[in-house]
Amino acid sequence: MTLFDIIGPVMIGPSSSHTAGAVRLGLMARNVLGCQPEKADIYLHGSFRCTYRGHGTDRALVGGLLGYPTDDTRIRDSFRHAADSNLQYRFIPADLGDVHPNTVKFELTGQGRQCTVVGCSVGGGAVEVTNINGYKVKLTGELPALVVPHIDRAGYIAKVSGILGAEEINIAAMHVGRNQRGGTALMIIETDQMIDSVLLQVIDRIPGVSGSFVIAPL
Repeated sequence: MTLFDIIGPVMIGPSSSHTAGAVRLGLMARNVLGCQPEKADIYLHGSFRCTYRGHGTDRALVGGLLGYPTDDTRIRDSFRHAADSNLQYRFIPADLGDVHPNTVKFELTGQGRQCTVVGCSVGGGAVEVTNINGYKVKLTGELPALVVPHIDRAGYIAKVSGILGAEEINIAAMHVGRNQRGGTALMIIETDQMIDSVLLQVIDRIPGVSGSFVIAPL
């Protein structure tokens, strides 16, 4: 535990969970999309739904989607900056089920890409992404994360981890989710080193793998 775990991150206030955490959730969603969003439907659950205006959660989420860090003063005027960046957004009160009270779901589009990201702010500015494009995941944004969509067949974990091992890239954590047995699956590997575009292309050439990408750390 560090001092920042106790007092929270350097941030534009007023709340580490409702503003700093919200900024980071926006950043994570932007990183999953892989570009500047052009349109964002933002579903707010629980405490986020009830207090998002008063705590500045709305400005924080938009600021994160624009790529701002938690201490960026532009967060206060993120709505205006969003208009300047041609980012269209709307906030939708929602019941997302049995999830953390500070949960948000993003439906993003940009540059021909689409993604759905669900995450929550767990306190002190820390966040957790729990779902990407319908797959259950668990990501904190502390490390680079390799995301590998693949056919749900034996051997894919070994193939991908073998490529990483050959490049001396250390695996810190791994999670694999699937929609149904024998269908499609999503492998997420957190690593100690960043994965470059060349290595990403090698992984994406594995038969049965397509659309791999890396989520940069916060």
